[in-house]
Amino acid sequence: MRFPFTNTYSQLPPEFFERTSPLPVSSPSLIAVNDELAIELGIDPEFLRSDEGLSVLSGNQVPEGAEPLAMAYAGHQFGGFSPQLGDGRAILLGELHGKDLQLKGAGRTPYSRRGDGRSALGPVIREYLVSEAMHALGIPSTRALAMVESGEQVQREELKPGGILTRVASSHLRIGTVQFFAARGDHANLEALVSYAKLRHYPDLSGALDLLRKVIEKQASLIAQWMSVGFIHGVMNTDNMSLSGETIDYGPCAFMDRYDPAQRFSYIDKQGRYAYQNQAYIAQWNLSRLAEALLPLIDKKQERAAELARNELAKFPVLYESARLRLFSKKIGLPENPDWELIQSFLDLLEEQKADFTLAFRSLSQGRDALLSQIQETQSARSWLIRWEATGVSDPLLMDQVNPAFIPRNHRIENVIQAADHGNFTPFHELHEILKRPYSDQKEFTPYQDSPAPHEIVCATFCGT
Repeated sequence: MRFPFTNTYSQLPPEFFERTSPLPVSSPSLIAVNDELAIELGIDPEFLRSDEGLSVLSGNQVPEGAEPLAMAYAGHQFGGFSPQLGDGRAILLGELHGKDLQLKGAGRTPYSRRGDGRSALGPVIREYLVSEAMHALGIPSTRALAMVESGEQVQREELKPGGILTRVASSHLRIGTVQFFAARGDHANLEALVSYAKLRHYPDLSGALDLLRKVIEKQASLIAQWMSVGFIHGVMNTDNMSLSGETIDYGPCAFMDRYDPAQRFSYIDKQGRYAYQNQAYIAQWNLSRLAEALLPLIDKKQERAAELARNELAKFPVLYESARLRLFSKKIGLPENPDWELIQSFLDLLEEQKADFTLAFRSLSQGRDALLSQIQETQSARSWLIRWEATGVSDPLLMDQVNPAFIPRNHRIENVIQAADHGNFTPFHELHEILKRPYSDQKEFTPYQDSPAPHEIVCATFCGT
């Protein structure tokens, strides 16, 4: 089968990428194909299940029409700037219907540095499940087209089965991509990048300032959506923030169980830089780095460019708070009567009582007893309920459309990974099917809603490199 690739990225100047091909693996086997997404991309899902399809998905065969490459970018990682990073374990095959098709874990690239370019199966499973769950929740995200077990072992803390993910994105352009050229003073390629980003995502925009404005809007909306479902990205480096406004790079990510604003999951984030409560602040910090990188194109006069950029950055908190208020107002059933003080008092209650974030919000549509069952000390909850009920709550069914019953809970994902490491993929397929309908009750799968037992709690997650 010939893939109708367009390969617009490969037509950019050579400084944007390094041409490289996937490294074959010994005995790959197919774990999952996303039929719905394949059809959207104009691919026959049954082809992907064929021997030839498996060869493509495992990197053993470059499909006709592809021009595989690794993209160059820079980035601030935990606050420290690295002038050159790039795709160290991901290879872009090309674009289908305007979407990037990328193999992740397909072997070394010129940007791998000391890495092996491979991925353990566990991080591939985590990204497949969480990215598809985010899509089902209605949150902009990269998607997972397919997942393959490589048939080879990779060395991390110990030997683990290897995996390869086929990832789909509106593009893989990052804040770090802009920084890559800005750090080199390469204004010609910086301008080429801005033009390309506008072509891919914002064709109606006119210049670099417009691009900055649009990315600020997209990221304010995205972070508010993360917060509304208790999602913690875990590693919000500038190379992990997309210009398209999609969630990208699911490494040490997780959804909160009990509500804790200081919750973090990344094993290496000792200081909590990327904790739940810091995500909006970090997004604005990252956007400030984008603004700095774009200054030469915003205005020839540096002071004027800085002033224009600051004016746009000042809009982020307003946009973010507005989006967050709108989302959380819906979550408590008050879309027409937003009241952040009432919302904050509910969040304070959850924090004080160590209540489960997802279950507590979901319980609001089910009556007083349902919420009280989530709270250890009920008097404070009763006081809040009196205030809440006095506001005139809307149809509970509307709340069920924004408060998920099912999220990809950490302990469930860990169970799936452990089973997969021993060759059992049945738990993966079951959890994946459940997460396709996060807002449905699915009574037969009620245990998947539950918080983890004390011995099941996952305190740290890893990126898998």
